[in-house]
Amino acid sequence: MDGSDNPSVIVRRDGAVAVVTLNEPASLNALSGGIKAGIEQQLPVLISDPEVRAIVLTGTGRAFCAGGDIRAMDERDTVSMRRRMQRSYRWLVPLMTADKPVITAVNGVAAGAGFSLALAGDIVCASVEAKFKAGFPGIGAIPDFALAYSLPRAVGMIRAKEILFSNREVTATEAHDLGFVSHLTEPDALMDTAISLATTLAAGPTMAYGLTKQLLQRAYELPLEGFLELEAMAQTTAFGSADFAEGTAAFKGKRKPTFRGN
Repeated sequence: MDGSDNPSVIVRRDGAVAVVTLNEPASLNALSGGIKAGIEQQLPVLISDPEVRAIVLTGTGRAFCAGGDIRAMDERDTVSMRRRMQRSYRWLVPLMTADKPVITAVNGVAAGAGFSLALAGDIVCASVEAKFKAGFPGIGAIPDFALAYSLPRAVGMIRAKEILFSNREVTATEAHDLGFVSHLTEPDALMDTAISLATTLAAGPTMAYGLTKQLLQRAYELPLEGFLELEAMAQTTAFGSADFAEGTAAFKGKRKPTFRGN
């Protein structure tokens, strides 16, 4: 798969890693109809493909993603607005809840919904040239694409409010210090770093990663007893997996496990 039927989103495979590239650099990879259609077309295939065990999302040019396409914001009636957002949620939710690791490689500007998209990954790698900005207050809008969900979970509620209300630019270095960027690299090392990390995760216990993600996504909403019940069910599933059998056998045999992702 190379995504050639939609040049706005390019997909290439690197072993068990799928690299998804937003490819409209002239518009700073703003979420145009073409980009959103490309993601909506490609993402379900990648998530459901057992041969793909990690996903890297990045952008072409000097931006990761500049956010929503202003040209598409003239439709302001309630019905059109809700439909447009709900259509985007059809691919955003699977991206955030995929049962395999998702890494965002932020190569430049991540503004508005592009900031949201950067935090939709499980792990954020960023070039030192990356910049993050909410953008929404500047046009009188609220944070969307789940930014008000993901940012406080990454940096805490008070810091999230300050970043979202002030609409200030957050440098890659500050983002790393705040904790929502895990790996900070020079620009020419970004993709090597992201793909190397994804390759390592792709060789891991994919089912266990997916179950862990489910637990983490529910960690803030469930009472302790409910969370532990969910944990027990997840662990029961993990214990029944081929990867658990391989992992325990490798541990007993004092060798490195070969996980198959099931």
